[in-house]
Amino acid sequence: MTQQLAYIHSDAKIAPNVEIEPFAMIHADVEIGEGTWIGSHAVINAGARIGKNCRIFSGAVISSTPQDLKYNNEYTLTIIGDNTTVREYATISRGTEEHWKTVVGSGCLIMAYAHVAHDCRVGNNCIIGNNVQMAGHVHVDDWAIVSAMSAVHQFVKIGAHSFVSGASLVRKDVPPFTKAAREPISYAGINSVGLRRRGYSNEKIVDIQNIYRYIYMRGLNNAEALQKIELELPPSNERDEVVNFIRNSERGIMKSPFQTYGTGDPEAQA
Repeated sequence: MTQQLAYIHSDAKIAPNVEIEPFAMIHADVEIGEGTWIGSHAVINAGARIGKNCRIFSGAVISSTPQDLKYNNEYTLTIIGDNTTVREYATISRGTEEHWKTVVGSGCLIMAYAHVAHDCRVGNNCIIGNNVQMAGHVHVDDWAIVSAMSAVHQFVKIGAHSFVSGASLVRKDVPPFTKAAREPISYAGINSVGLRRRGYSNEKIVDIQNIYRYIYMRGLNNAEALQKIELELPPSNERDEVVNFIRNSERGIMKSPFQTYGTGDPEAQA
C-alpha cells in the first residue's frame, strides 16, 4: 500500500505490498522489494535497489550522489539486502566508477545519522552504530559491529565477527574475531561475547585466542607470526580467515596494545 501524499516516480518499481508513508520521495530507477516500509520524509534516489522486508525510517537518504570530486555522473547503484533497517537520517551514497555500487547486506542495522559512503561494502548481519561515519571504499564483513560515533578511514577493512568500540578512529584494518579499542586503535582481545552469541564453542574461541597470541603477544612481525601460525597451529576455517585477512591487508592491521600499554594480556585489559 502506498500513500497519496508521497512522491513516487512512475518509473519506480515498487512491490504491491510495500508501505510508503506520506511525504516520502521515491525517484525514478528505484526498486523496492515486498514487505518493505518507507517512513515519512525518507528519500530514495535513482539507483537504489532495496530488498524485501526492509525498514527505512524518517529522513534517511538512500543512493544519494557520492561525495567524491571524481564522480562524473556515471551510472551507479546502491544495493540493500533483505531484512535490513536504516534508521533516522542515515545516509547511504551510491557507488562511483571504482566499483559501480555501494552494498549493504541482509539483516543489517544502520543506526541514526550514520553515513555509508560511496563504494562501501557492508556484509550481512552487521550493526553500524549511531553517527558512525564511514569514508569511501570501506569493507565491513559479516556480523561485525561498529559502535557509535566511530570514524572509519577510507579503504579500511573490518573483519567478520569483530567489534569496534565507541568513538574509535579506525585508521587501520581490524582483523576478524577481534575487539578494537583505545587511541590509537589497537587489539583489545577476542570478541568472545559476540562469538558465543553466534554459537562458537569455548574450544573454538580458545583456538582463535591462540592465533592472535602469535600476532600480538610474542613480539613477532606479521610475516613471522603468519609463518609460525601456519606451521604450528592446526588448519581451520578461522585460522585461514585470519591469515588471509592479514596477508591481504593493504593499510596494515591495528597495532599491538603493548606498544602503548606495556606488557600484559589484552584479554584481561579489555
